[in-house]
Amino acid sequence: MASKLKKALTRLVDAAKHLNIDPIILERWASPKATTHARLTIQMDDGSHKHFPALRCRYDDTRGPTKGGIRYHPSVTADEVETLALLMTVKCAVVDLPFGGGKGGVQIDPHPLSKTELERLARGYVRCFAHVIGPNRDIPAPDVNTNATTMAWMADEYASIVGEWTPTVTTGKPISLGGSLGRDDATARGGYYLLQFLAKDLGFTPGARAAIQGFGNAGSHMAQLLESAGYKIVAVSDSKGAIRCPAGLDIKKLNAAKERNGGVTSFASSDGVSRIAADELVSVDCDLLVLAALEDMVHAGNAANVKAPIILELANGPITLEADEILKNRGVVILPDILANAGGVAVSHFEWVQNRQGDRWLIEDIHARLKTKMEEEGAAIWACAKDKNITLRSAAYVHALSRLVDAIEAKGT
Repeated sequence: MASKLKKALTRLVDAAKHLNIDPIILERWASPKATTHARLTIQMDDGSHKHFPALRCRYDDTRGPTKGGIRYHPSVTADEVETLALLMTVKCAVVDLPFGGGKGGVQIDPHPLSKTELERLARGYVRCFAHVIGPNRDIPAPDVNTNATTMAWMADEYASIVGEWTPTVTTGKPISLGGSLGRDDATARGGYYLLQFLAKDLGFTPGARAAIQGFGNAGSHMAQLLESAGYKIVAVSDSKGAIRCPAGLDIKKLNAAKERNGGVTSFASSDGVSRIAADELVSVDCDLLVLAALEDMVHAGNAANVKAPIILELANGPITLEADEILKNRGVVILPDILANAGGVAVSHFEWVQNRQGDRWLIEDIHARLKTKMEEEGAAIWACAKDKNITLRSAAYVHALSRLVDAIEAKGT
C-alpha cells in the first residue's frame, strides 16, 4: 500500500499538469529536505526513565523558515510527520506566508503523564532538536495533544540553551509570553471567513444545517461562529461518540455539558437530542459537513454515504484520495484543508511578526487581517477552479505550486 506521503504527492503531481513546471523542480518535493530522528528520554515521577521516538521534519524552506506543529500521539510515524510537513509547505504558499513546511511529533500517549512529566517531555524535545529549530530556521507550534503551555515550556528551554529569551522560536504561546490574541479560534475563524465569502456562490444561506465531526477546539469554535450567524448545528461528534438534533443544538449548553461531563454524548438527554454512532456523523442529512477531527475520516467505504453538498475541511487530510474522487463525481464541493484551515498558521505568522516587532495587535486588527487573507486567497482559488474547470483542492495546489516555483526560480541555479 502506498505511503501517506506518496498519496499526498499525487495531488501535487496532478496540480503540476496545469502549470509549465520543469520536472527537476517537481522532483525536489519527492522527499523532505531533512527529517531528524531522536530518542527522547524523560525521568518519570517515580524516578524511572522512559524513552520515546521523536521526530522533526523540515520539508521545504524555499519561501522561508519551516513552520509546523508538534503532536504527541502513539501513532506518530515518520511517514505521517513528513506528509503533514509537505501539506504545511503547500498551505503556507496557498495563503502567501513567508514560511516553508515543517512538522514534529513524539510517539507517546500523553494522557497518563503528570504535569511535571509533560513539562520534562516538552523540554526534552527542545534539547533533542535545539540544533534543528530556531526563529529563522524552523518554528514549532501546537498540534494534537500539545497546547500553549507546551509552547511556553519549549520557548523557555530554548532560551536557556541559547542564553536569551527568543519568543519567535515558537508560536501558539500564552498571551503573557508573547502569544497573539485571536489564536484560540484562528483555525475555525479562518474557515468561517472563507465559507461566508463564498456563501453566495455555494448557495449556503442562514438557516442552513451543518454537522461537525470533531467537537474539539476548531470544531466547537466553528459551531459557535455558525450558530451566531444564523445556521443550525444539527449534529456533532467527538472521540466518545456523536449526537443529533434536527431542530438545531444549543451550542452554549452543549459546551457546558461537555465541560462538565467530558463528552458531547452527555447532552443526549436534552429535548430533541439523540445519540448516534460516531461513524454515522458523516452521513447525517445536512447542507454543510465540517470535518474537524483526524486524517482519513472520509474514505472509500463511507464517501458514498455523505449527504452534504458542501464539505469544509478544518482537519488536515480528512478525506482520502479515493473518497475525493467519489465525492467529485457526485458533485460535492470541498473547501480543502490547505486553504480552509489555514487560519491557524496565518495567525501564527501574525504572532511571529508581533514578537519580532515587540508589539501587540488589537483583536480587531487580527480578525480584519485574517478575513482579508482568507477572502483574497479564496477568491483567487475560486477563480482558478472555474478558469481551469478543476476542483477547489486542485486549484489550491496549482495556486501554491505557482508561488513555490516562482520562489525557486527567483533564487537562481
